[in-house]
Amino acid sequence: MAILEIDNVSKQFGGLTALDRVSFAVEAGEIRGLIGPNGAGKSTMFKNIAGFYTPTSGDIRYEGRSITGLKPHSIAELGVVRTFQETTLFQELTVFENVLVGCHIRARSNLFSAVFGTDRARQREVANKAGEVLEFMGLGERRDQLAAELPLGSQRALAISIALASEPKLLLMDEPFAGMNPEETNHMMELTRRVRESGVSIVLVEHDMKAVMGLCGYLTVLNFGQLLAEGTPEEIRANDRVIEAYLGGAN
Repeated sequence: MAILEIDNVSKQFGGLTALDRVSFAVEAGEIRGLIGPNGAGKSTMFKNIAGFYTPTSGDIRYEGRSITGLKPHSIAELGVVRTFQETTLFQELTVFENVLVGCHIRARSNLFSAVFGTDRARQREVANKAGEVLEFMGLGERRDQLAAELPLGSQRALAISIALASEPKLLLMDEPFAGMNPEETNHMMELTRRVRESGVSIVLVEHDMKAVMGLCGYLTVLNFGQLLAEGTPEEIRANDRVIEAYLGGAN
């Protein structure tokens, strides 16, 4: 069953066509790679799915329901959550406090009560949940550390923890491996697999081909705003059009 359906989606900015009648579907429970060279339309597609842009034409369906034109917070409440290319954290808050904020984003509680616990009954409930998320992501021992003090790999893990705290069914991960060393990349790959195994479907935009090929069972390739190819990692590696457009012959 498809959790996400992109149906002939186009997005134009004045005379520029960023997406041109793109269609693909993501099955529930998979890690789907959305790849392509710079300017291919990957980030634009993410912004359309998450509600930051509205398609010029076409339809986006989540669990069979059209979400085209909904606001980002409404789409997030339905279970579609995006992590961002740049690690966006509350740097002055602790790891635990960051995840508390994530818990309350979905509940639409007051940010002050989320951090400082003025709503005691609700705070106890979400504190347990935040602790569970941190343990799941391997950050339990860092819960009292400031977000600003974390190394890059742990900051990325915290960003995913905040997203998980909002209880997504579909997670849109935007370049989670950018700037990581091989050890951090391997750790983040393992965490991503664990997120999928917990029941969260994932669409992954990433330039690190080793990570993409190692994680994704199926890939969708964009180029100049159009769908170039789809297939398994093995099929994409052997696709001459993809090699020419993006992989540059590097398998």
